[in-house]
Amino acid sequence: MTLSFDETVRAARRALVLGIGGGGDVIGSLAVGRRCEELGTPFALGGVAWERFARDPRPGPRPIDEISGGRRIGMHAVLADPATATGGGVLFSESYAAAHLRRRDPGAVTALIDVTGGAPGAAEGIADAAAALDCDLAVLVDIGGDAIADGSEPGLASPLCDAIMLAAAAPVAAGLGVAAAVLGAGCDGELTGEEVLARVAAIGRAGAWMGTWGVSPAVADELELAARDSGTEASLQVVRCARGELGEAEIRGGLRRVPLSPLGALAFCFDPLAAGGELPLARAVAEAPSLEAARDALAVRGLRTELDYERERSGAR
Repeated sequence: MTLSFDETVRAARRALVLGIGGGGDVIGSLAVGRRCEELGTPFALGGVAWERFARDPRPGPRPIDEISGGRRIGMHAVLADPATATGGGVLFSESYAAAHLRRRDPGAVTALIDVTGGAPGAAEGIADAAAALDCDLAVLVDIGGDAIADGSEPGLASPLCDAIMLAAAAPVAAGLGVAAAVLGAGCDGELTGEEVLARVAAIGRAGAWMGTWGVSPAVADELELAARDSGTEASLQVVRCARGELGEAEIRGGLRRVPLSPLGALAFCFDPLAAGGELPLARAVAEAPSLEAARDALAVRGLRTELDYERERSGAR
């Protein structure tokens, strides 16, 4: 029987809470970290070394050798501080998160996971970061809901990073507890709220749903503060939803529209192992040994990824 999210977190010594979609997912994931604290379990925060194209114009995620500063942990992870950046000098969202966390904890760092080695490399990075940060539970967090897409959704635009990180859950589980959460349904402008709920319902039917909780006003205020310098948009829509706004908002320079409602302030938690049958994109990339192979596995399914988009925008091949 699947334990609830609260039971899973309370049983852990310390949780490593990771934004799995790259960019500002780490900022929204702070809400999940604070939930862990409320349940009596301290947390460390982290995410993926892949900034949005508007911030880092070089296509794709940064491999570990292209990360400047921080402390390298194994072959696929770095512990980032407020000055950790790409080789081109672009600060990671995790660097801004580290700066925010240092308001309370002067020594705080965040984990940066390198996904260029596909799910196997990401799993190694997660395990190494968890060991370095004394965590025995990894919580994989997606802002928006595209991580649990089945691939049929017309607005799906960035399935690759999420799929790799969710696929890493199975190998990670050999040595760590694992859980996952979707926060801010529809707040990234990809899946609609209704599509996210349909996928959550399918996860529930699979016996993998671990519970739901909402972002408090105090945590919404903190998310807004943490997001101020990082440039994240999706996590800020979670804040607006938590404050009771209704209607629609534009993000990505008006290219995408986000529904604002209380739904966007809810986190849907699930067991990524028990939900495996309802995570077809993660299954598709599970055996891919590299980012390129994972991209190809999704292309076979007719899916265009964020890597394709960035390469097209930059003129790269």
